[in-house]
Amino acid sequence: MEDQKKPTTPRTTVLKRRTAKISRWLHIYLSMISFTIVLFFSVTGLTLNHADYFQGQTRTRQQKGNLNSSWVSPTDTNRIGKLAIVEFFRNRFSVKGALSDFRIEDTQISVAFKGPGYEAAAFIDRKTGAFELTESSTGLIGFVNDLHKGRDTGKTWAWVIDISAILMTLISLSGLILLLFIKRKRLNGMLLLVIGTLLVYIVYHFWGQ
Repeated sequence: MEDQKKPTTPRTTVLKRRTAKISRWLHIYLSMISFTIVLFFSVTGLTLNHADYFQGQTRTRQQKGNLNSSWVSPTDTNRIGKLAIVEFFRNRFSVKGALSDFRIEDTQISVAFKGPGYEAAAFIDRKTGAFELTESSTGLIGFVNDLHKGRDTGKTWAWVIDISAILMTLISLSGLILLLFIKRKRLNGMLLLVIGTLLVYIVYHFWGQ
């Protein structure tokens, strides 16, 4: 009695199954990994789009005092203690944000710090070392809105935004690929995709300008 050979599965069928399996794996686990960041950008998209309604209260604080006179030479700019001045404001007044500007003029020095939802500016008299420091904070709403825009957030957060965009792209594409493998829902799904795309175009074309 001859051995019966098992029917071989066509290569295209194997490829389709592998593609569907990989797409399903990517869609599920990338959705879980990026759940928090996708939710964050979704919510902050609303707060940005309705900034008047979600506008936070700006808080301002002003301080005055005197620096060590040896840090602010009135004649020699090379003797100005830039690091000492910056660390003074950070340690004494807990100034936050990154140093965005340090400008030396004939009679004064201006120092600026910026961060998400926060900014501080100090003006220093080069003769006496007297200074005026003003801090402004827009609260939690201003903070998260600036994170959404990547404003004054630094290079690390810029990478977070880029990675988030890549993850959302992969989630969308893997979901579309999965739909193509579901025969019963493929046609309706693609029809809804076309309708959604047309609606976006119509809204922008007729009411978005």
